[in-house]
Amino acid sequence: MFPRPALGRRYAVTALVLGLLASLANGAWAGPRRPVAPHGPVRTTRVPSAAGTGTPLTGYAIQSSAKVSDSPAAISSPGYPATGWYPAGPRSTVLAALLADGVYADPFFSANQQKIPRADFQVPWWYRSDFTVADTARRTYLDFSGVVPAADVYVNGHRVAKAEEVTGAYTHHELDVTSLVRPGTNTVALRIPPNDPDKDLTMGWIDWLQPPPDRNMGIVRDVLVRRSGPVALRDAHVITELAVPSLASADLTVKALVRNDTGTAVTAEVTGRIGATRFTRRVPLAAHESKTVTFSPADTPGLRLASPKVWWPAGMGGQPLYDLGLTASVAGTTSDAAHESFGIRDVQAPLNADGARQYRINGRKLLIKGGGWSPDEFLRWDRTYAEDRLKYAVDLGLNTIRLEGHLEPDEFFDLADRYGILTLPGWECCDKWEGNVNGADEPGEPWTDADYPVAKASMAAEAARLRGHPSVISFLIGSDFAPDAKTEKTYLDALHAADWPDPVVSAASDNSSPRLGSSGMKMTGPYDWVPPGYWYAPREGGATGFNSETSAGPSIPTLDTLRRMLTPAELDTLWKDPAARQYHRSPSPVFGTLKIYDAALTGRYGAPTSLADYVRKAQLAQYENVRAQFEAYERNATDTSKPSTGVIHWMFNSGWTSLHWQLTDRYLDQGGAYFGAKKANEPLHIQYSYDDRSVVVVNQRHAAATGLTARATLFAPDGTQKYDRTVTGLEVSGDGAHGTALTLPSSVSGLPPAYLLRLVLTGPDGREVSRNVYWLSTRPDILDWNHTTWYYTPTTGYADLEGLSSMAQVPVSLTAATRARDDGVSTTTVTLRNTGTGKTPALMTDVHLVDARGKPVLPVRWSDNEVSLWPGESVTLTATWRTADLRGSAPGVRVSGWNTPERTVPARSGGGPVRPAPGRFSSR
Repeated sequence: MFPRPALGRRYAVTALVLGLLASLANGAWAGPRRPVAPHGPVRTTRVPSAAGTGTPLTGYAIQSSAKVSDSPAAISSPGYPATGWYPAGPRSTVLAALLADGVYADPFFSANQQKIPRADFQVPWWYRSDFTVADTARRTYLDFSGVVPAADVYVNGHRVAKAEEVTGAYTHHELDVTSLVRPGTNTVALRIPPNDPDKDLTMGWIDWLQPPPDRNMGIVRDVLVRRSGPVALRDAHVITELAVPSLASADLTVKALVRNDTGTAVTAEVTGRIGATRFTRRVPLAAHESKTVTFSPADTPGLRLASPKVWWPAGMGGQPLYDLGLTASVAGTTSDAAHESFGIRDVQAPLNADGARQYRINGRKLLIKGGGWSPDEFLRWDRTYAEDRLKYAVDLGLNTIRLEGHLEPDEFFDLADRYGILTLPGWECCDKWEGNVNGADEPGEPWTDADYPVAKASMAAEAARLRGHPSVISFLIGSDFAPDAKTEKTYLDALHAADWPDPVVSAASDNSSPRLGSSGMKMTGPYDWVPPGYWYAPREGGATGFNSETSAGPSIPTLDTLRRMLTPAELDTLWKDPAARQYHRSPSPVFGTLKIYDAALTGRYGAPTSLADYVRKAQLAQYENVRAQFEAYERNATDTSKPSTGVIHWMFNSGWTSLHWQLTDRYLDQGGAYFGAKKANEPLHIQYSYDDRSVVVVNQRHAAATGLTARATLFAPDGTQKYDRTVTGLEVSGDGAHGTALTLPSSVSGLPPAYLLRLVLTGPDGREVSRNVYWLSTRPDILDWNHTTWYYTPTTGYADLEGLSSMAQVPVSLTAATRARDDGVSTTTVTLRNTGTGKTPALMTDVHLVDARGKPVLPVRWSDNEVSLWPGESVTLTATWRTADLRGSAPGVRVSGWNTPERTVPARSGGGPVRPAPGRFSSR
């Protein structure tokens, strides 16, 4: 295995920092340029008096400290005018607020982001919000995390916490402000200094995208105003123990901290409920005493569940959840309440005989198939947008999302629970988080004594927040590097104290920490272009073990998206100049151009002749590469030696308009990368092996598949058949097993340099269940393994696929009908038919739902897409989308393809849509 250099996959962050410093040197304070009326639309938050409530502040007025000369006491007092301040949402970085207020042009277009003065954000910013209470009989607390990077906190003219105490993006804080709160209007103000991920335990962007000029300084999670009586309930959670493998029973243990916040002894009655099971206990508490109360099957028999509702990942079963409700009462009056949702499931992740981490869910082995998650670049939370992306993950047949840092709000994990998407959260690399173990050329500073309490508090807060989510199956306490002994102990002590239930992994790379030992994962790349056959090599990033982040790098979006993100001049440069710096790729000089990718595109498919030609070749290349990546890992999952156990495509999405590392783009459009992944991850799937030419059937379903028939046919690009073989009576076990149907001959008479392979799998009833079309070459891609780097293996000879360009244009007929449902969802049914009179197939026929102006309607989920049709064949596809996203326009369907002329037809309203099996093909 190739040893990665100490500087890691993102060694060029130093260059980024130098560039940032240069831009700061060149910019003077200008300040945002569009002040708003006092408070703008920021509403005063009404806080109810009821005990057990937590009310998020509805928003803030924000302003640069360079523009404010008043004292903190004045700024944080009710009635302060805040003249010229900017409105901000309840979760908003500084720049996110200014973008929402129209201060700067769209930073996702062209190089607009470079025009934002970075000096604007090199001074602290004030956040100010008012809330009202009707009385002060209850105790009042400020409860929050997600301040980036720190804050001095003031309430009603008084400082209640210093920035040295409120520091770190993930630390949780509860400030008792009871003595300062008055009936009527109250004010909270936070003075937030500039963020530096190399110096602060916060969030950075490494080499994913151009970092935001404010570096995400601000407040990115809710600040709650909590009310309670004399006794507070905190840290309520449920520890589950599922009987495996029988799944016949589960033991639940309920724990909570009960805290007396008064100077007088009290007795609290703690009452809980899970389903029909109720339990209660009296808890005497001395003045200011805290106790942990525990309920278990030993004292509460109802907490031993027979036939529990077990939570499963998507595709393996359902996602049922349970609810815990707790109340604490004093003298018959409710003092506080807590509510938690949780799932019952068992996760194990031992190292297999080859040292790779092998996850088991509820006793069943699971090949982790996932993608790396990116939040919005400006950390703007949008539940609908997050939900759309998670639905895409399910649509793609993925089961896991990895979050390297940027740990999303609670709602994200609620959605992952709901949709059955496993998550692998962890700390990020290449900045302060790995400052003690970073490579020598990476900018993250080593830790001081002050950093360890922040790290421990961060780990404790995230453990408490995530432990009850069944979708969370591990925490990675290291990324490119494993923590040293002191740092590891800091994390593990916090996890143990929080009753963390899941495996803890030392690193996402092939590293070890003193107590946890080997990570069982590898981070061998690639991160830039490699040919499809690369994934089948049993070395480097090939399909063995658990590859925590890997892909063939660039992912050129659709022409629709490109036109939304680049100027005409930039689009011209994109396809004409491979050596040009691409602002929308990465700040890293390693990934700053498309030179490696473009050389492969030209070497394999021929030089692009236009922007449209460049994009269509890119979609073809991305489809075959992403498909091969997942197919190789799926085929090798049940190998007896060095099986593949997990693969995370780097990445699932991008936080901005990007040219690399994405299965779906910023606008949720779908191209070759998306549909290549969707094809590879079919539940019952026929596929070709680039290493040994075998045709195998992979069965991801739990039950065995029997009575299958596989057919493999080779064609010249003009459609002339060169080879055909059918194998019947195939049987394949379930849970990821595969069976070999046949092996293609090493040579076939008359086969041209570029040719097509069509694979068709039918079930016992003769109905097609999987179809897969490859474009291959008699000339192989040649990899120069001896010159492998941490980010790719060079290719010294390319497959010859230029013959595909000679394929005749083929007409494809298109009919479409749309039906709108009462729930706001519409379904469009599309039937495609190759109406050509010759032999030539229509290769990679793409269908897009569009509005009356020809713009894509997004998001959309297709039953299948980018399909290939032989003469006389037809296929019926369905698209599901939100009716409101059409914005009253008439829907249309646009068809295009490798050798299919583009045309658009109306998707007329009709009766009930046809609901065939996804992608069902038929012949004339």
